[in-house]
Amino acid sequence: MPLFVDTNVLVYARDASEGSKHERAVRWVRQLWADRSGRVSIQVLEEYYVTVTRKLSPGMPTAEARADVRNLFAWRPLPLGPEMLEGAWEVESRFRLSFWDALVVSAAKAAGCDRLLSEDFTDGRDFDGVRVVSPFAHEPES
Repeated sequence: MPLFVDTNVLVYARDASEGSKHERAVRWVRQLWADRSGRVSIQVLEEYYVTVTRKLSPGMPTAEARADVRNLFAWRPLPLGPEMLEGAWEVESRFRLSFWDALVVSAAKAAGCDRLLSEDFTDGRDFDGVRVVSPFAHEPES
């Protein structure tokens, strides 16, 4: 079953200064590559690129970050479309999330994922069939 991956997991997998979070995120990403179950959206890839090149200290070289993003194209990133935007507005209103978080939830739904790997939401929270899985509360194999 596909698993939608939020930006923070990808960033932690690249940010060695994050210690145990880095190690756990690396394990998750490796597992997702191994079983080919990772899914993302264009929004997640954009946020990842900006974060690793501009917000990390030291930032990742742009060529390396672009190569990462290109590799993640294998995870079938969903582009923003009218249905996803409408879904995000519904999630934003119903669950009182920020627009950007609602867009991640909407993308997970549009990708056919019943799980969203993220630390930005409460572990186990259910958004109409999309359940949040904290990468730091669960092992990748579970």
